[in-house]
Amino acid sequence: MSDLILHHYPMSPFSHKIRAVLGFKQLAWKSVIVPGFMPKPDVVALTGGYRRTPLLQIGADIYCDTALICDVLEHREPQPALYPAHQKGLARVVSQWADTNLFWAAMSYNFQQRGLQTLFANADRAMALAFVADRNAMGIPLKPAPEAAVAYRSDLRRIASMLDEHPFLLGELPCMADFSAYHPLWFTRVCTPPLAHIFDATPQVLAWMDRMASIGVGQMQKITAQDALVEAARIEPMPLPVMEAFVDEHGITLGSRVSVAAESFGTEPTVGKLVAATRTRYTLAREDKRVGKVHVHFPRVGYVLKAAEG
Repeated sequence: MSDLILHHYPMSPFSHKIRAVLGFKQLAWKSVIVPGFMPKPDVVALTGGYRRTPLLQIGADIYCDTALICDVLEHREPQPALYPAHQKGLARVVSQWADTNLFWAAMSYNFQQRGLQTLFANADRAMALAFVADRNAMGIPLKPAPEAAVAYRSDLRRIASMLDEHPFLLGELPCMADFSAYHPLWFTRVCTPPLAHIFDATPQVLAWMDRMASIGVGQMQKITAQDALVEAARIEPMPLPVMEAFVDEHGITLGSRVSVAAESFGTEPTVGKLVAATRTRYTLAREDKRVGKVHVHFPRVGYVLKAAEG
């Protein structure tokens, strides 16, 4: 079985979501640090265009978006469960809220001027400007700082109320809801600490964050981007499950040349041959001179499939 390779960078909140999940499941994984902003030539060699962080690589299979990555890790190591048997639907609903509404309220708050000054206190001005320009080009939906603070405080009160009767959001053990709610708050506390006073009114949230932090990040081994590309090039993608039905919502047949792109920010498309379209994911086969043949996997929710032009 091929190793888990996470392409990420230290201050990426969605990357920390996956690092925490790897810790929860006590999985061994290999770490490849990618740039925080474009260009990302090694990432694009694997994905064909998709540029969001993180990516999970397993041999020549590339998994995009943390929702799909978490499903892959759950299949790889079912226990402890991210989706408790009696609360699967609720865990996914809370997770989707946290990864969208809560995340953008938190990051809008974190990216106010004081937060950016903290983030880039030890970096040169050119790097800070490049980061801001890159995020603007991605079309990230930031709120004005005052509105962001109002929304963030409201969301923190909601989280606090969920912790009144048990240590984690949905019960005695952490689940997917916790990991999705935790990572934008982690960013405030760890990456923009001068703004962390926003937690003062919700001590339940701070105690929960301490419990989440104690989970750790699993067993990490650092490798280079070149090591990861060599790993992808040396083997073929895993066989696709033969029992999963083709689910067509577009009138596009398997084997067609298609593009898949995020429907919101960071909409750079990946183009390839559609080799699977199941109830939950799309899989594109593509080739790159640096990595050979790879399969790039996307969740269906949050992504747009189109017939490729040309």
